[in-house]
This record gives sequence, C-alpha cells and structure tokens, in this order.
Amino acid sequence: MHAVRILPGCSGSFTARSVLIREYRQRTISSFSVGQLVRQFRQNATPKDAAAVVVGAGPAGIAVVGNLLEQIKDDGKIVWVDEQFQGGRINKFYREVPGNTAVKLFVDYAEALKPFQHILNTAHKPNAITALEKLPQSGTCSLSYAGDMLNLLTAGLRQHPRIQTVEGKATSAHLDPQSKHWTLTTTSESSLTTSPLVVYCTGAFPSTTPLPPSSPPTIPLDTALTPSILSTTIPRDQPFTIGVIGGSHSAILVLMNLYKLTTTSHPLLKIKWFTRHPTLRYAVQKDGYIQYDNTGLKGKAAEFGRTQLDGDVLLTSDAGKFITRIDCSGGKEKEWALLERELKDCQGVVQAVGYTPAPIPEVRIGDGKEVVKLRKDARTGAFYAEDGEKKSIGLFGAGIAFPEEVDTPEGEREYAVGMWKFMKFLKRVVPEWVEGSRA
Repeated sequence: MHAVRILPGCSGSFTARSVLIREYRQRTISSFSVGQLVRQFRQNATPKDAAAVVVGAGPAGIAVVGNLLEQIKDDGKIVWVDEQFQGGRINKFYREVPGNTAVKLFVDYAEALKPFQHILNTAHKPNAITALEKLPQSGTCSLSYAGDMLNLLTAGLRQHPRIQTVEGKATSAHLDPQSKHWTLTTTSESSLTTSPLVVYCTGAFPSTTPLPPSSPPTIPLDTALTPSILSTTIPRDQPFTIGVIGGSHSAILVLMNLYKLTTTSHPLLKIKWFTRHPTLRYAVQKDGYIQYDNTGLKGKAAEFGRTQLDGDVLLTSDAGKFITRIDCSGGKEKEWALLERELKDCQGVVQAVGYTPAPIPEVRIGDGKEVVKLRKDARTGAFYAEDGEKKSIGLFGAGIAFPEEVDTPEGEREYAVGMWKFMKFLKRVVPEWVEGSRA
C-alpha cells in the first residue's frame, strides 16, 4: 500500500472542501482550479469507511450512484470504482448502434434524480441533454446520444463532494459478520474500502457458444455492430461469406449492417443466417403497456426485420439477394449438423446469442478462505450466500448483468433491460438497500 497523501490542513474527511479551496487561494500556480485540487486530493487519498461502494460506471452504475446520493443523508461518502468512467460499453463499443428506446426515456433517465438535475442545471449549453431534447421524443436515436449523456452525468457526479472515485478494478470483497461491513480491494494504489453496502454494476459481454472445429474465424459481435470497423474487417474485392448465428435484436442489427455493405462497398459479400425462428417477434404497443417489451424487436431492427427478413418476406426482398436463412429449428443435433455443413463455406462467423455477465470480484465471508458462491433475488437485486439462509448481507447487483425480473400482463417472466428500466427499478429498491445497511 502506498502512503496516503493528505493536503495541508485536511484531516482526510471528504467534507473538507473549504480546506481545499483555502489551499487553492493560497497557491500561486494559476493553472490549478478548485476542481483540479479536489481531484488531486481524491486521487491520492486512500478511501476507508464509506456509506456505500458502487462497482461499475455504465448506465446502471451511474443510476445507482445518483440514487444513493438521494437516499444517503448527511455526509455519507460513496466510493465509486471503475477502470475508465466513460459510460461503460455503450461508449466503448456501441456508439454507432441505433437505439431501440424512445428518446424521451433517455431524457427521463437524465432528469429522474435531484443530483442529476443539478448537473443538468449547471452544465454549459448546448450539451448532451439539449441535443436529446431537440430530437423527436417518440422516435429512437443513435446510442452516441445516450453515450454523451452518460459522460455528462459521470463528469458531474465525479465532482460531487461526497463521491470518491477509484480508477481500477475491484478484485475481492470480504464481509465481517460482526460489523456487517464489507472490505473491498481494487487494483488501484488506493485500494482498501470498508462499507456496509456494496453494489455491483459490472456489466456483461457478448456470449459465445461452441462451434464445429471446421468453423471459420469469429468476428466479434462488438465489431459487427460497428459499421465503420466492420467495413474494414471484410475484404471488398473478393467473394466473402459470413455466417450470422442468432435471431435477437443484435442479430438483426448485424444482418442490417452487413446488407448495407453489400449495397455499397462490398458487393461480393454473402450472408448465411442461422436461426431457430424463421418468423420474428416484435414489441407491440397495447393499451397501457408494450407487449414483448423486453424481448421483441423495436426501432430500426424491427423495421428491417418486417421489410426484409421476416418469414416469406426474405424470399422476395432486396436483402434476400444476399442473405440465405438456415432454419436451425428441430433440436441441437440438427442445429449442430447444419452449422458443421454450412459454416465450411464461410470465411467468418458472428455469434449474436445474448450476453454473459462479467465476472464479479471474489466474495468471502467471515474467516472462510473459500470463495462464497452467491445467488440473487432478481426482484430486489439482493445477493445471498448460496448455502446460507435468505438473509441480506449488504451486497446487491443491478444493470444488464443483474436485471430485474418482471411479470408481463400475459403471465410471462422477462428481464427488464434498458436505461430507464434500470432507473425505475433502482428508485424502488435503493431506499430499501440503504435502510437495510443502517440496521
């Protein structure tokens, strides 16, 4: 552990902003601002006791931090851990992806909490929110707009006097049953934090499944969802066939991206589409709710599916000149045989078969040296020890890795994934999390 550096006159309390301002005023280096001094202090201080720790800075992590600021009163400090603080995978990989969320819901997310409202009210204009407000509110938009909004909120939250940011990766969490406090370690030099409340918003990455040994090289889903990179990955001047596996929203977007390449820069490109469902499912607006809200196609993916891919439409559509559908329904053995036969003729393959939660830090409880396996209540976000009673241990999860389970009006169960859905869930459960941490 590196020694803790405390600015002159500061006891280490993160309520000592006035001390920082006084030092700023005493300094003669004009290039330093109050904000820079605050950040310098935070980067060199070792966080110890905190009211809460949040791991992850994507849409869910940002929403958790904002909700905790509203619910944790007085001077309760919140430690926020992430490797980049750049809005998660949306900004890293998906800025070119067309969203399936109404623009208004992005704006609602940004205005849902008082800490967020303060950031918006003090931000210079024009900014990411004013850009969203200028768009048709019932329509959809590129995720770059949402990514810019997340960056604006992140920057504002990092300036909050009760937020301690730690740039690094959380590596382990150890619960002391007596004090009911977690000790969290990270890869940062300022690595040790104790708190009664820890929230994992650690995100997810594209899933892959085993393919036949003769399969071609894999093109990552993140690449296939980014047209500017995808176009440079595939040769333009020679025949090239890509297999696309899946029937989800992501798979339809990949097919759309590839089809656009065939009509512009890659006329020799062909696509084999492996799917278990020749007909597609769409989100449908009903009286007061959206049927298949979490599983049906929306936005540009829905439009492309209806006009180019769905059922017999593919037989006569423009996309059908380049896309061949391989019907993989009928069981795993048939599917494997088809993959083995059809992928031999492909030079690349994209798997769009869902997302896998990123690994969470190792968890230990008490004197135990073994890593504790966890189970999660998808209605409350709470984690429990797999071999113990269903009793709160102050550990929670949210976001795409740990979404809320909801019941549809048709009696089906779905997982609610989306920025506004994360926010609604967190506004309901975070007060309960905070109250439990005080017990």
